[in-house]
Amino acid sequence: MLTPHLLHIALEIFSGALVGFTLGLVGGGGSILAVPLMVYLVGVPNAHIAIGTSALAVAVNALVGLAQHARNKTVKWRCAGIFACCGVGGALLGASLGKAVDGKHLLLFFAILMVGVGILMVRGRHNTGCPGASCNRHNAPKVMAYGLGTGLLSGFFGIGGGFLIVPGLMASTSMPILNAVGTSLVAVAAFGFSTTFSYMLSGYIDWQLAGLFIIGGAIGCSLGTKAARALAGSTGRLTTVFACIIFTVAAYMIWQSIHQF
Repeated sequence: MLTPHLLHIALEIFSGALVGFTLGLVGGGGSILAVPLMVYLVGVPNAHIAIGTSALAVAVNALVGLAQHARNKTVKWRCAGIFACCGVGGALLGASLGKAVDGKHLLLFFAILMVGVGILMVRGRHNTGCPGASCNRHNAPKVMAYGLGTGLLSGFFGIGGGFLIVPGLMASTSMPILNAVGTSLVAVAAFGFSTTFSYMLSGYIDWQLAGLFIIGGAIGCSLGTKAARALAGSTGRLTTVFACIIFTVAAYMIWQSIHQF
């Protein structure tokens, strides 16, 4: 029989596994899942601690998922570098702004933003993209602009940004979603570590919780990456799964936020 302490640890590892699975599957969802799981399931009382801790866990798990996508050759490294470099500055600025806003409001605003992103993904689910897409001098300014904007939102809401990065990469380069998922993990890690640094300076990191989330996330990432490759073979299926996860979590976050006001 599990003691309350061991049960709590099991919940933390299980939550991390869900986060890692989503990261490996769709390149996003790390913090959009990690923050509400930490607040509502694990019981972290401070939303800012949940945001800072999730940023660290998601960043590390993103590197685990990136290694697996790299072995599968689904990462567009040049695009990843441009996008991530432009986004880091935005993430640091966004994190400074986000800490000045009430945590409850942050969760609600983020949920509303995700609904909009999900709608855009559903509308473009039949767009398979161009497998040979890459970053060049013609689309580089667009990639840089998307990177900067996504980084700003990522830092402000305390998220890895995958749910924003994947659509951003697809919109700016026309790459297929499987490539966008793999490529996004470079930026997810970069944005996550940038946000972590800012929140760490303010003392908003629970290191033990982050460690347990990372352990669970490493297991989940491996399973999620395998699932992504299987779903990518069917037109629009991975994109549809991506959007459904967004809508489900956003609806839950909006419901919880409304009940707290």
